Amino acid sequence: MGLKVLDGFGPPMPSRRPPATHDDAPPAFRVARELPVGRHPILAAFPGLGDLPPAARLEPDPAARQALFDETCVEIVPDDIWMYVAPHARPRGVPRRWEPKLSPGSDCIVIGESHLRESPALILYLDIYHELCHIRQRHAGMELFDRSEDYVRRPTEVEAYRFAVDEARRIGASDAFLREYLKVEWVSEEDLLALYEAVGVPPAAA
Repeated sequence: MGLKVLDGFGPPMPSRRPPATHDDAPPAFRVARELPVGRHPILAAFPGLGDLPPAARLEPDPAARQALFDETCVEIVPDDIWMYVAPHARPRGVPRRWEPKLSPGSDCIVIGESHLRESPALILYLDIYHELCHIRQRHAGMELFDRSEDYVRRPTEVEAYRFAVDEARRIGASDAFLREYLKVEWVSEEDLLALYEAVGVPPAAA
């Protein structure tokens, strides 16, 4: 796709990497940074991901959690993007210039190659659970590409960002880190403040 974001329909993740105010993912989090471009099981890209504490919070039922991690894949692409859940079919109303990877009948998270290889481990840690939250939402019948709501007010995005924020706080991330993490380049300052409020991150002091 060649662009990081497109009118709220690019990868629903931060458009810049936060400064190294808190750059330590949990020691048990592993990333297979040299995995080649193409489609792989999610646990090939992130070994042990289903055994970490956020996995049980995401899906409390052990059998369903096992299925989630066994049946979800990732597709590494050379495009300059972060991550997004591949639609089963092209969503209605999205910009023509966005050509998402489609994954009919299966759950797949698309990851930009440079993001996987170069981004801080903590960013990848929060991003992948954000996207897994979207997959759980889709399993529950929620629409991930709903243009009737502004990006920062979509229930799916608020829930997924809140999940990531709660996990970041659990492992010691600062509010300054979270403010940077939540910035997306197509969102106005007013909407960014609304997102901060929705997920419980205080704005920077004036």
